[in-house]
Amino acid sequence: MAASIARSCRSVCRVKSHVIFTKTSYLKASFHCSPSKRSGLLLSLYNRGLLKESFPERAAQAELPDLLRSGPQTVYCGFDPTADSLHAGNLLAIIGLLHFRAAGHDVVALLGGATAQIGDPSGRSSERERLSPATVEENARGILESLHRIFTHHELHFSPDPSRLGRLTVLNNRSWYKDWQVLEFFSEVGRCFRMGTMLSRHSVQSRLKSAEGMSFTEFSYQLFQAFDFYRLHQLHGCRIQLGGTDQLGNIMSGHEFIHRKTGEEVFGLTVPLVTTSMGDKLGKTAGNAVWLNPDKTSPFEFYQYFLRLPDNSVEGCTNALYHSNIQALEQMSDTELQELFREAPFHELFLDPGTTVLDACRRAQAIPEGPHGYQMIIDGGVWINHQRAANPEQVLVLGQHILSNGLSLIRVGKRNFYILKWLSI
Repeated sequence: MAASIARSCRSVCRVKSHVIFTKTSYLKASFHCSPSKRSGLLLSLYNRGLLKESFPERAAQAELPDLLRSGPQTVYCGFDPTADSLHAGNLLAIIGLLHFRAAGHDVVALLGGATAQIGDPSGRSSERERLSPATVEENARGILESLHRIFTHHELHFSPDPSRLGRLTVLNNRSWYKDWQVLEFFSEVGRCFRMGTMLSRHSVQSRLKSAEGMSFTEFSYQLFQAFDFYRLHQLHGCRIQLGGTDQLGNIMSGHEFIHRKTGEEVFGLTVPLVTTSMGDKLGKTAGNAVWLNPDKTSPFEFYQYFLRLPDNSVEGCTNALYHSNIQALEQMSDTELQELFREAPFHELFLDPGTTVLDACRRAQAIPEGPHGYQMIIDGGVWINHQRAANPEQVLVLGQHILSNGLSLIRVGKRNFYILKWLSI
């Protein structure tokens, strides 16, 4: 799983109890938002594995690149507060929003304060437990915290010129449903939908065939998500909705509703679902969520989850999730570094004049004695502070091999870490 995340994220690290994402080429200069360069955004996202499907397919392929090239557009993604934190399954959609915003487009993160009380049936085998309004409100505060933390870190750490970012708006759909009467809503909105089309949705079909069946409440969910898209189209000129592949049916309903009401073309883009190595969806629905709020999943546990993925799960992207940000390492105490790399052997050593890469690796017992260990370094299998150390005879350099706090992090292969604390520099 997580090949798409692996392509997008270079590291997950702990800085002041927050999770920071650092990318290999996440914000290239060419990715900022001159009109002539917006047209390459979709191709870039597809190449990164962040986009899977577009709807309507032909119109999106023919018209959407020109629309993005024409000027800033508004893109939205919804997050129902059915739990008090976002989770790793939401990451690809959030990263997609960050890319659109970095390219100068406006993004809307929509909290489903109303729709969370209905329950999206997509990807579920049974109906969600009903949540009280108070629980939904409390959950919304937790998700709002997640979103603000991620977008703030993006502005602080990954945006050379934050003034060129598109606008970020966070809304709650409860604000426009709280004054609707049920008869008024179904008279205004319901008459625009056709039963045959609604019944044909994959999320509906799979539930109708299940032992439990499907309640009318769940069946009506697609009307509400469609109306959300319409409402944002009316208020913010939003013409693009982003969501997981399991949201395609809901996105299609929104497209059809807006086209019927306004005659205008809107578009849907889906991101791949984040799944386990067994193909199971990763998220709160499946009961295997890796949470983004640090009080629910610690930064160390988050880091270790991706670190322990099988090699074939990240398509050989060995630099994807195995590195911590070097500036963060310099700020860490010995204890914090040991906590981050809990299984890594820790050595306190005196630094002798002329200590080489080979000396450091041997004293850390990171490589075997004799010519085999020497050859491992020459073959490029050793990294010190995330820089490949291919010269065994290279004398350790302060600031390169030894951080300002006297620490060296040695990695051999993909997963074997060793921590050195130099007592004399």
